[in-house]
Amino acid sequence: MSAPFELSRRELLTQCGVGMGLLGLTQLMGDAGLLTSHAKAADTLNPLAPRKPHFAAKAKRVIHIFANGGPSQVDTFDPKPALAKYAGKSLPTANLRTERRTGAAFPSPFKFKKYGQSGLEISDLFANTAKHADDICVIRSMHADVPNHEPSFLLMNCGEPRQIRPSMGSWVVYGLGTENLNLPGFVAMCPNGYPLQENQNWQSGFLPGVFQGTYVDSKHTDVEKLVEYVKNKMTAKAEQRKQLDLLAKLNKMHQGERPNDPQLEARIQSFELAYRMQSEATDAFDVTREPKHILDAYGPGVQARSLLLARRLIERGVRFVQVSHGPVQPWDSHDDLEVEHKRLAGQVDKAIAALISDLKRLGLFEETLILWGGEFGRTPVVELPTPGSNAGKINGRDHNHWGFSVWLAGGGVKGGQAVGTTDEFGFKAVENPVHVHDLHATMLHLLGFDHEKFTYRYAGRDFRLTDVHGRVVKEVLA
Repeated sequence: MSAPFELSRRELLTQCGVGMGLLGLTQLMGDAGLLTSHAKAADTLNPLAPRKPHFAAKAKRVIHIFANGGPSQVDTFDPKPALAKYAGKSLPTANLRTERRTGAAFPSPFKFKKYGQSGLEISDLFANTAKHADDICVIRSMHADVPNHEPSFLLMNCGEPRQIRPSMGSWVVYGLGTENLNLPGFVAMCPNGYPLQENQNWQSGFLPGVFQGTYVDSKHTDVEKLVEYVKNKMTAKAEQRKQLDLLAKLNKMHQGERPNDPQLEARIQSFELAYRMQSEATDAFDVTREPKHILDAYGPGVQARSLLLARRLIERGVRFVQVSHGPVQPWDSHDDLEVEHKRLAGQVDKAIAALISDLKRLGLFEETLILWGGEFGRTPVVELPTPGSNAGKINGRDHNHWGFSVWLAGGGVKGGQAVGTTDEFGFKAVENPVHVHDLHATMLHLLGFDHEKFTYRYAGRDFRLTDVHGRVVKEVLA
């Protein structure tokens, strides 16, 4: 017979670990004056407290402008005049492997021009963004794994195309914490619903739930619709606090019987965050508080407002903000590319330029890393119509993971340059190829992390955003 106080190994670990899910609660309650001095001594264990990276770095926060769907590199940031020579003809490229049936060369309907002192060539689709050419580093030699949206979304956002892994934003908040406990450390905005792969794009994976992204449907202008239930109109804050304290005790008991439950961990954290956000979010998400000249600079529309919201959020200490263009791969121009790319670029071009100017005005540009790009690019040849798609049109491009462009600006980035090249037609990365793992390694370096040492132990293994790959692209660094 067992001794009355004998515990199994599992029971001992459970008893010792039941409080781990509430470590973030100590700082939150301490700020509200609800902890004793003894309890306040433990607030350094708060998982969201600001932390220093491996080494000093200029970048302290990230804005990811996700052009989901796959914008065409040869129509935006990678000029290929050779396509005009072969217009309507087959390209002399033996390795032109595509997902769907493709045909002849499709020259860009847009004009490229040199901008700034650097002479960086950018399409007239982004003529306003191009005014900041000397601040932008275009990586023209990006490549991914497959020409399919779903795995490419996860690769770009989570560093893994198949398995459940923490998102880039979750890794950043895990590493740096946040500067404002009254707002989420990681906000993911997408108008009119979730993007493809839904909340996997901002999941915390095996990281604690406190590091997951908070979704905001940016089509709304009313704060109470942007963030559901942000205000409790039925109960005073003091009563809410008592209810949350009781709920925390019950959850602690429940968690003691179910250790390492990420969904329960996330639920506990979400209750606390919702309580804290009631006043702060009302201010942060209300763009009408901006002066008219700022609103005019960003321009009208959901995307412009989303980028202004991104600036307001990082200005208030949010660590990572992702702005997706829409829920159904809007940049996925299999047909009508000229019309669609012009429309989409028109929704963001002026606002991107305003964002960069605004960050400079506020002294935040050198501390904010901006990433623009999609999950892959598009072919330099026309996509042929197939049954049930393209409506018989021959004026779009297929998916292309062999070569595409993204650009970086801000904290620690050497602007006014293009890194790497694709072949003469813009199909495949040929000089200084940069994989998505390399992009992630470079971004982490700009934030002060050695991507090989920035790990989290799970299931007996040290995991990292870059998996077992990745190199820092030193040409990007200032």
